[in-house]
Amino acid sequence: MASVYEARDTGLDRAVAVKLLGENLAGDEELRKRFLREARLAARLSHPNVVNVFDAGEHDGRPYIVMELVDGDSLAERGRVPPDEARGLALQAARGLAHAHDAGLVHRDIKPGNLLLRLEGTLKIADFGIARAAEATALTQAGTVLGTAAYLAPEQALGEEVTPAADVYSLGAVLYELLTGRPPFEFDSLADLAEQQRRMAVTPVRELAPETPRALEDLVMRCLARNPSYRPTAEELVRELEPPAPEPPTERMARPRAQRRTLWLVLAGLVALAAVFLTVIALTTGGSGSPKPQPPSSGRRSGPRPRATTRRSPRAARRARRAPRAVRCRRARRERAAGARRRAARPARGSSSLGRARS
Repeated sequence: MASVYEARDTGLDRAVAVKLLGENLAGDEELRKRFLREARLAARLSHPNVVNVFDAGEHDGRPYIVMELVDGDSLAERGRVPPDEARGLALQAARGLAHAHDAGLVHRDIKPGNLLLRLEGTLKIADFGIARAAEATALTQAGTVLGTAAYLAPEQALGEEVTPAADVYSLGAVLYELLTGRPPFEFDSLADLAEQQRRMAVTPVRELAPETPRALEDLVMRCLARNPSYRPTAEELVRELEPPAPEPPTERMARPRAQRRTLWLVLAGLVALAAVFLTVIALTTGGSGSPKPQPPSSGRRSGPRPRATTRRSPRAARRARRAPRAVRCRRARRERAAGARRRAARPARGSSSLGRARS
């Protein structure tokens, strides 16, 4: 169908792979146009899990594609692998398919031979540019179909409309083979394959590989569903294949020193406020109580005598406050006597003035 050669890009000084369409297909004008159109579409993809397409063209009437050279083998040489390794390989392929489906491309020929594995472990999806263009012709060639039909979706084998769900089915068939060492269906002809797919005569994964987790087996069987609407999308496949993130251990977080200091200040303020509140309550309660009982009076007047009610000048009042008690008493007596004399003298002066006025 096509031949692949290792070549050298002299302009960029790098190793590349050149895929040249077979001579028996190069004469089909419609096929050549579709081949080049799909190759140009594939050149728009840029993803770690997709083989990069650098260029496309024709040489001596034969279309070719220049693509990234992958140093490694395909999954066709891997055989059966442990479940964890199979999950990791399928996860990388699902990521590449999700990127292609977002760009509007359907591979249509996912199989172990088109999944290339680098030596460091990175998986690359190849042949995005040739899968669609060769589909119509592949079904007419018995040898080619029997080599890849084990990974074809039922609707694809029947010639019906092919959607991104067909790539998910094919990847599920590849994952089934990685886990069990054999494809989902063993058949002798396309009619036999179609009948087995119709009856869904698929041996459960855990019967052939008991070490496979049940969740992984369920995912594979959903990918192989006959109805395309029952299959997960490539994005959903990525989410289910990704290992769960480990839950971080619970650790006690140390309280910052500033927060501790603030807490102590708040507590001290509350204590001080409570003390003031209790003091105010105590004082209020003591002042409003009943007065203490006084001892009975003996008839004798005790305590200082009441001061005279005569009016004093401010200076005299100050001197009186500064003078001793005895001096204050003498002064008070003198002031009372002087006041009495002044009161006694006022009527006499009034009567004399009245007599003079009459005379």
